[in-house]
Amino acid sequence: MAVAVCVTGAGGFIGSWIVKLLLARGYAVRGTSRRADDPKNAHLWALDGAAERLTMLQVDLLDRDSLRAAFAGCDGVIHTASPMHDNPEEIIAPIIAGTRNVVEAAADAGVRRLVISSTIGTMYMNPRRDPDAHLDEWSWSDLDYCKNTKNWYCYAKTIAEQSAWAAARARGLDLAVVIPVVVLGELMQPSMNTSTLHILKYLTGKAKEYVNESHAYVHVKDAAEAHVRVLEAPGAGGRRYVCAERTLHRGELCRILAELFPEYPIPTRCKDEVNPPKKGYKFTNQPLKDLGIRFTPVHEYLHEAVKSLQEKGFLPKASVTKVTERHSSLPQKPSSPMLISKL
Repeated sequence: MAVAVCVTGAGGFIGSWIVKLLLARGYAVRGTSRRADDPKNAHLWALDGAAERLTMLQVDLLDRDSLRAAFAGCDGVIHTASPMHDNPEEIIAPIIAGTRNVVEAAADAGVRRLVISSTIGTMYMNPRRDPDAHLDEWSWSDLDYCKNTKNWYCYAKTIAEQSAWAAARARGLDLAVVIPVVVLGELMQPSMNTSTLHILKYLTGKAKEYVNESHAYVHVKDAAEAHVRVLEAPGAGGRRYVCAERTLHRGELCRILAELFPEYPIPTRCKDEVNPPKKGYKFTNQPLKDLGIRFTPVHEYLHEAVKSLQEKGFLPKASVTKVTERHSSLPQKPSSPMLISKL
């Protein structure tokens, strides 16, 4: 009989890839959704092994009994379900209470390990952070700073994760947390997700300039693989894992997109032409490498992301000739090695 794993938010961007990986490895997967028959989850049923080993369950994160029923008999739980925006009235209570309910229900069900998908926003939002120091397991965002800057998603996720660690310790639950950064790559789900919107605006011409910011990025397949490996590895519990491939300034992100897809009106100017380029936070992904993760280079997952946007109709295909002429008048910069042959 196949080992059972429950994935909350199974139809989401990362959740869908986690379900695919688990099915490919022979697990019986219980996916949760706010509606078990939601047509937005139809892509999951097309996965190999879904007909035999996938069950979709209707679960409300604020209803602990529904979570207990979903987790009963499961070896592990991967919790990815979470609203993702900055409306405090709609996200603070669901994120915090929902995560606490997941921890308590997982402990009640006696699962071997709970893996929570958090966010880098729980680590770096701190004005007193040393910019030259790497983010590590003891790095936490400052709650007052999150409130003052109205980063309500980071605020709620920070409280939720801290509460989850406290509850897991109190219940003797083996907990591990994966902390993804900006996740990009092929979309399995039919709807748009927040991290992909991050690059879409630069391809459509909606953004005429890029902001003076730096962020870390990772391939969605690597993020999914990280959650599964952390679930499986015997000694992987009890710690936080930063899931990131590299940090890029927004200008570098746009330059790579322009190299890969010169047919689109990708901005070449920064909104801030006075200050030097802002440096991103430093991190280490070595703990995930130690579990066998080999991070995909940025050119590959940016290419996959744009191709996926085209295939799903979010981005029309453009004329290469017209926009290539536009770029030919720009100052030429030495290009970094590209991985087109591998795409």
